[in-house]
Amino acid sequence: MKKILFFMAGVVAFMIASCNKYLDKLPDDQIREDEVFTRYEKVNQLVTDVYAKAKGVNQPISWFYHFSSAAITDEAEGSTVEGNITNRYNTGDWNINELPGDNGQFWNSMFDGIRRTNVILEGIKKYSTPDDILEPGSLPMRVGEVYFLRAYFHLMAVRIYGEIPYIDHVVTATENMNFERESVHKVIDKIVADATTAYNAVPEKWEGQNFGRIDKGACLGLIAEARWMAATPLWNGAAAKGYNGTRKFESEYATYDPQRWVKAKEAAKAVLESKVAGGKRYSLYQKYSNTDFGDSGGQNTSNSTVYTRLWQMFYDMEAFKNEYVLFFTRYKGEGWFGDVYPPSRGGGARQMPVQEQVDEYEYLSPDGFGYPIYSTKAKQDGYDDANPYTSVKRDPRFYRDIIFHGAAFRGGNNNPSQTNIASGADQIGANNATRTGYYLRKFLQEAWNKNGSVIISAPPVWRLPDFIYIYAEAVNEVDGPTQEIYDLINQVRSRSFMAPMPMTTLADKNLMREYIYRERRVEF
Repeated sequence: MKKILFFMAGVVAFMIASCNKYLDKLPDDQIREDEVFTRYEKVNQLVTDVYAKAKGVNQPISWFYHFSSAAITDEAEGSTVEGNITNRYNTGDWNINELPGDNGQFWNSMFDGIRRTNVILEGIKKYSTPDDILEPGSLPMRVGEVYFLRAYFHLMAVRIYGEIPYIDHVVTATENMNFERESVHKVIDKIVADATTAYNAVPEKWEGQNFGRIDKGACLGLIAEARWMAATPLWNGAAAKGYNGTRKFESEYATYDPQRWVKAKEAAKAVLESKVAGGKRYSLYQKYSNTDFGDSGGQNTSNSTVYTRLWQMFYDMEAFKNEYVLFFTRYKGEGWFGDVYPPSRGGGARQMPVQEQVDEYEYLSPDGFGYPIYSTKAKQDGYDDANPYTSVKRDPRFYRDIIFHGAAFRGGNNNPSQTNIASGADQIGANNATRTGYYLRKFLQEAWNKNGSVIISAPPVWRLPDFIYIYAEAVNEVDGPTQEIYDLINQVRSRSFMAPMPMTTLADKNLMREYIYRERRVEF
């Protein structure tokens, strides 16, 4: 009997000790480094967290919270909400300390992301993180994704700040913090090196629950974007463009080097020619025909001016799978629609397209080609400044992107109505109304109901046309106009039911450059 009692007492004591050990476990945010990097699932979660961080540093629609980058460029004006932030940027009253929050392209956000990538890479190496036992081969792919993300954070930093240090290790509290800025071209080379490492580790394409992770095409896209940036006049032949800045490595940027365009051409070509299972990886979204005019709510409330294809290319999963090179999961609440809709729809007109942007949308000439409305030919074809929207047929992307005076648009009750900027709630100068005479339509779901709900997609970071235009621009700068780039650009125009460029672009390098610039401005 005593033996039984002693045995039971031992069991109870063991259970109490075990319970104490269980209860003594630290929460996930307090566990030791070795406990993280010796477990694949913990490392996998860290990588997922870095994806979320990357989403925050380049949100194509939500730079500056509910604005976009358009409001700090010559594309649009911003309203005075959110601390008048976009207007402060344009007047020079902008720095890394005074911007509210941390949800955008801000210095600390990007270098926070960079530190996270370095912690992961060094931790995996230090503790020899085991692979996923359920899906062997997963760990090397996660490592590749982290290399991509490190390069991506640096590219975003270069894009807004120019010369930066390239941080490729975990910075400790004891080391010298006076990191030297590096030349943009040196940083670009390091970005390309990291992206190449990533390319060699990730698959051609993801499917199922992993769809949207970094694949080979995204790595090629990152390289192309980096090489293109390095080839553009700000960093390549700046002196010839009248730029006489005082950047640390100004001498590297002053002289024009055509080889930078050659590298951009080769990098963009790699995206266009990328394969999966022996076939082309990317293709333009072509769903719906030129007889389909339903909006995102399935109704034709645009007076048959906005093609269904041009709505759905931002929402249809087919576009995500075949045309998008890089995108992140959705990050906007449906309230964003209210931020940019006209006041008559309960909106705040945060982004107002300017006349210069509106004028970049060409018209379809009776001769079967597309021309700018400010050309001599436009007047000959009947273009009238007093009736700029219907005196000639504009690029179909114009009717999708811009709400103008008289445009058919859903009213406050979601019924078709005509926009009136001369009187009423939407008139120029009214409370929360446009100052430019235009409202933004692009990306919006017209079926939005202020008291209801809609599906919010994540507009892509890079699409196939990005790389068609990079390739076309690079070829034009290196070799002049070619039939190949003429056809490629016209494929994008045709997808939008737009007329091709005139044949004269084939014989004029400057004219081809103008068309490429204009295409990029209206497509994106």
